[in-house]
Amino acid sequence: MNNLKLSDEYQDWVYELKSLVKNSQLRASLSVNSQMIIMYWQLGKEINDKQDKSDWGSKFINQLSHDLKTEFPDMKGFSRSNLYAVKKFYNFYEDFDIVHQLGGQFRETTIIHQAGGQIPDIIKLCSLIPWRHNVAIIEKTNSKEEAYYYLQKTPENNWSRSVLEHQIESALYVREGKAVTNFQYTLPRADSELARQIMKDPYQLDFLSLSRNEKERDLEKKLTDHISNFLIELGKGFAYMGKQYHLKVGNKDYYLDLLFYHTKLKRYVIVELKITEFEPEYIGKLNFYINAIDDMMCEENDGTTIGILLCKNKDNYEVEFSLRGVNTPISVSEYRFAELPKDIKKAVPTEEEMVKELIRAENKKIK
Repeated sequence: MNNLKLSDEYQDWVYELKSLVKNSQLRASLSVNSQMIIMYWQLGKEINDKQDKSDWGSKFINQLSHDLKTEFPDMKGFSRSNLYAVKKFYNFYEDFDIVHQLGGQFRETTIIHQAGGQIPDIIKLCSLIPWRHNVAIIEKTNSKEEAYYYLQKTPENNWSRSVLEHQIESALYVREGKAVTNFQYTLPRADSELARQIMKDPYQLDFLSLSRNEKERDLEKKLTDHISNFLIELGKGFAYMGKQYHLKVGNKDYYLDLLFYHTKLKRYVIVELKITEFEPEYIGKLNFYINAIDDMMCEENDGTTIGILLCKNKDNYEVEFSLRGVNTPISVSEYRFAELPKDIKKAVPTEEEMVKELIRAENKKIK
């Protein structure tokens, strides 16, 4: 390590890195996070190139960490572990090529090596979110396409790091846009694709704990008790209007499970909950509710109401068959929640068993 410290080549290189950091500090007042991410990209490239071209080995990062922390004692981010993360950050996005859809047309975005101070577009996108968000994305995603997805979604939805990590762990990238819908036939083309992308399958309700004897009203209550979590799962744009939303049609009273308004689609969204598997007759009732909301609540600038049916499970072919000929927009998805392991679940009494045990205990006291 001492030989490394005395190396002229190393000393010259560290001097250049210190200049790089100082320059980023001068620009930091304009955009602290953006400049830091760009600086990390450049630092990662320098570390990667030196590791490839020199015979210093990997231990020089320990020395580099010490030298940078000594030069910049008030700056965070120069720990040994973070310098390895910086290098991984560069390696992850090096030669990053992706084809993505934009405005209905395919466009290829080619990310090139840094040249003449040019910053790749993908790093500019990375600079829109905090560093620890970036670390979570490169550590937890399985492909560059998935990483690119979360890079776009994070600033769009203003996710905290914990929410971002939850979305990655719940496989939002795979679930989004996978619900069975009839939107292509029932919504204007401009709204159809956006509405389809908003829907998920399955919906992850990991914040709920449900027993074997739960009723639909219990599921509804628990969702509204955790409405902030449910809104995160639904996605950006959903405004909560109420539960058991009352409608009077003719001489009869009806109650919608949950009612929302989507601020981007400019239309009401009904969410109906079923604790059983999908049945075709559920579509008819939801269709009735949609027509009632359209007739009784929608104003001139509101679009056709959308219905979301959440079921415990479903057969996609049966759902598609049930949606044929239905002229109101409906989406059908399953929901998932964290279940206890089977051995623990067997040991946990049902509500009925608990009531019986309480009665038995009370009877013993009376005797």
